[in-house]
Amino acid sequence: MAFDELQKAVIEGDSDESVRLVQQHLDEGKEAKDILDNGLIAAMDVVGDLFGKGELFIPEMLIAAEAMQDGLALLKPLIVDQEEGGKGTVVIGAVKGDLHDIGKNLVALMLEGAGFNVVDLGADVTPEAFVAAAQEHKADVVGMSALLVTTMPQMRITVSRMRDAGLDAKAIVGGAPLTQAYADEIQADGYASDAPGAVVLCKKLLA
Repeated sequence: MAFDELQKAVIEGDSDESVRLVQQHLDEGKEAKDILDNGLIAAMDVVGDLFGKGELFIPEMLIAAEAMQDGLALLKPLIVDQEEGGKGTVVIGAVKGDLHDIGKNLVALMLEGAGFNVVDLGADVTPEAFVAAAQEHKADVVGMSALLVTTMPQMRITVSRMRDAGLDAKAIVGGAPLTQAYADEIQADGYASDAPGAVVLCKKLLA
């Protein structure tokens, strides 16, 4: 396959090789969207599968995601129809009062690797900021993370504010203390326990 080496570089977290191979494919006249879909995104699909099987762990996923991001940086300027042709726009952030963002960062990287347009608001994001960003970027999904039990109520407030604002965006939640039961209780549209699960959930919600 034309993109086997590129996929291998991403899966192994080799950023230098990822960038070199992306540039090589471009020099050979391959379409940027083809390199993205069949090279970078395909590699991150494999990474997600390996994580699900317990064959990869979070540090390795982060390194792979960074290699994907480095390759993607070369392609972004060339994919003029990225937003139109992508899988959708996800606004993501850690909720107000929560400064823990490693898990959120991984979800953002995995979503971008899967072809979503990601707007990362960072940590300590207020309900109002989530709503404003969702409106500004015409978000399809709003993803909220929390690592502290004390900040979980901010998710309920954010979901409520989204509904009050008449947003069509789907609200999804995740983080160590979260459960599907809590997501149901606050009327979120979905819950994921890890980054690959969040990607699957977003694809399912927007199918």
